[in-house]
Amino acid sequence: MTKPPTLPDSENRQALAARLTRPVVLVGMMGVGKSSVGRRLAAALDFPFYDADDEIEKAAQMRVSEIFDQFGEEYFRDGERRVIERLLDQPHAIIATGGGAFVQQKTADMILERGIVIWLDADLDTLVERVSRNDNRPLLRGGNKREILARLKTEREPAYARAPIKVTSGKGPHGEVVARILEALKKWQ
Repeated sequence: MTKPPTLPDSENRQALAARLTRPVVLVGMMGVGKSSVGRRLAAALDFPFYDADDEIEKAAQMRVSEIFDQFGEEYFRDGERRVIERLLDQPHAIIATGGGAFVQQKTADMILERGIVIWLDADLDTLVERVSRNDNRPLLRGGNKREILARLKTEREPAYARAPIKVTSGKGPHGEVVARILEALKKWQ
């Protein structure tokens, strides 16, 4: 049995953080753990953490679901791209994007050019279990969550595959995912 990955010591994390000159951007499906893992990754590297959806809500003074309902997805995606563009100005930051952000060509190109992109992936069962914990995801309303997630996962994976780093997030502790990300970042470049 292989030993689960562990976080490097503080000195090695500081050395890695000093090498990172662009923000680390987490992309992937809703429910994969971008925000939870991102917060822990930011703490490990002593970087600020930004959740793009939270930043959009602050800028719009509305919930994401309200933006979708009142103005539609195209309007939301335009605002999302502008918020992510602003967040990418932070050289030492961890940014968790919404599940659809990296599927938008202009947004993905900008993220790839200005960030270190990590695709967090998970199997369908894990995603369904995690998104079932709350009901605030506009794209999952009014349908079978498993079917919608399966369709979105299939549609979006070619876009996510553009990310130079891929890390799997499973049912284990988020700390293990963070350790795998740190290991991948150490090898990056």
